Amino acid sequence: MVEPRASADPLTILYRGPLASCDYDCGYCPFAKRRDTPEQLRADRAALARFADWVAHTPERVSLLFTPWGEGLVRSWYRRTLAELSRLPHVERVAIQTNLSAHPRWTEAADPTRLALWATYHPDQVPYPRFLDRCRDLHARGVRLSVGVVGLPEHLPAARRLRDELPADVYLWVNAAEGHTYTDSAAAQWAALDPHFGFSRHPHPSRGVPCRTGDTVVSVDGEGTVRRCHFVPEVLGNLYDGSFRTALAPTPPCPKAICDCHIGYVHLTSLPLYDVFAGGILERIPAPTQSR
Repeated sequence: MVEPRASADPLTILYRGPLASCDYDCGYCPFAKRRDTPEQLRADRAALARFADWVAHTPERVSLLFTPWGEGLVRSWYRRTLAELSRLPHVERVAIQTNLSAHPRWTEAADPTRLALWATYHPDQVPYPRFLDRCRDLHARGVRLSVGVVGLPEHLPAARRLRDELPADVYLWVNAAEGHTYTDSAAAQWAALDPHFGFSRHPHPSRGVPCRTGDTVVSVDGEGTVRRCHFVPEVLGNLYDGSFRTALAPTPPCPKAICDCHIGYVHLTSLPLYDVFAGGILERIPAPTQSR
């Protein structure tokens, strides 16, 4: 049996399997979409089952964030797996990035105190009333969620409407659009909706900066290959043979020049984001004192 790590913090795992198909086709999305073949979908389903089995049998506390290239919740195996993992006593949080195209009824099988959704609104892909209804439905069910948009100028009216009509305690985040430069006046408009937009506006210098990835946070792919995060290619080992454990080190310095994605820079020790998002790191929900 593998001995638990000595750290008092749970092991946070960002899981990304081979799934790459999505029911949306957003022009600004940096993820390369494809239509998965039946064979690719079977491979993704098998990889997720293997990962879930490891989680079920690990002796240590874990927190999980699923970051698929495509949309996971339109696949039955993601809905079922998230619900099952949320009921395991040693799983402190299980979260997924999603466009909410799947109906929320699947969450009835989950523990809402441990399940969380990181939801993105794509104004040109889904009718506004349907997306808002899904957010309100999840909120009424007691499921933790954050909701956000990509900060393109054409999205600003929809984002303002969403902020006005979402439940007041649902955090609306704004991601700076890739390759887009914000004037101070434009940034102020987005910051009026998301008080933490400033963290997304500019990439963060990270080379040599201590980071929790490679220590209490790791990234895992469908083969079980472990890396410190999605953005550093060096391999630490494999999840399933336990070889990654000897490569973990206390807050190792980042080798990248910059970090410009929330799921990466949130773990930098140079930023105060573990305080800002205390209790909601994975699902991007600020601590109550930090919210709107």
